[in-house]
Parts: sequence; structure tokens; C-alpha cells
Amino acid sequence: MRRLVAWNLMTLDGYFEGKTLWALDFHETVWGDELHDFSLEQGREAGTLLFGRRTYEGMADYWTKATGDIADMMNSIDKAVATRTLDEATWNNTRLLKGEAVEAVRALKAEDGKDIFVFGSANLLDSLLTAGLVDEYRICLAPVVLGGGSPLFKPRESELRMRLESTRPLKTGGVVLTYRMNG
Repeated sequence: MRRLVAWNLMTLDGYFEGKTLWALDFHETVWGDELHDFSLEQGREAGTLLFGRRTYEGMADYWTKATGDIADMMNSIDKAVATRTLDEATWNNTRLLKGEAVEAVRALKAEDGKDIFVFGSANLLDSLLTAGLVDEYRICLAPVVLGGGSPLFKPRESELRMRLESTRPLKTGGVVLTYRMNG
């Protein structure tokens, strides 16, 4: 069974996105050579990138116009979109996972191959976390307080426990935290 690894950048006050859609300026506070190399490292681990529809649309719009080694990786890797509304995926190497996301992702995890990575997609991740499908969470904590925005972790009915596996401080002031799911 493939593992599902979540990757996100988050502010000190818990936001993965600012007060408006795609308000990600805080990413620049932690971006540098180390995070660039880490991004490529994660790309080598991933067999499939999984997105929710909104994240897929934004990522496709950005990466199909970008250049460089990360853009090459993002454009060539296998991708899947959990969606109820899209009828086609035009980004290279992308397939649609129609219907109930939890069941579709459960089937995706059962396929042979390298790990599945979820970038962004906080709403999709919330349902996958609740269903117990996330195996590892990697968060780059940015030394920024936004004061509002979209929280990475949505309100829950029960607590979610994770076990810290590693920390990786960055020269930019960010810290990459790797957690394994308990239970």
C-alpha cells in the first residue's frame, strides 16, 4: 500500500493561505535554496500528486507557465484530482478521481507505486485526515503571523494526534516539521 504524505506551508498562526484565495505571499519568507532542494527531494519520492479541484486549477495555471527544474518535475509527474465537478483534466499526466474522495483515494493508495503527495488542498486533506488516510504530514512553518486567512487544519470533532519524526531548520527562518500519524 502506498503512503499518503501531506505537504503544506503554514504561518505561525495556522494559516496555509491568506484572507483571499491564493494569497500566498508569505511563502517568499521561507523560500530559498534549501526549500528548493527539498521540493525536488519530495518530487523524487512521489509517484502521484493528489489535489482537490481548486488547488489543481491554481497549480495547473501556475506550473504550466513556469520554467525550471521544479516546473519540469511538477509538469511531468503523475497527478490525480479528487473532483465532483471537473469533466476533464488538461494538465499533463492528470487523471480525475470522480465521486466520493475518500473512497477514490483509498483505491489510489492500494495501487502499486511510489507514495502519494498532497500539496495544498486543505479541504480535501480534512476529509482524508478524518478517514485516517494520511500517513505523514510535512509542514514548513513560516515565521509569519497573518492574523486571518484559511486555516490549514479545519475545526474537528475529535483531536488528532501526530508524532514528531524530524525537524529541519532553514536559513530563511522557516522550519520543516515531519509528523507521523498516531494510530
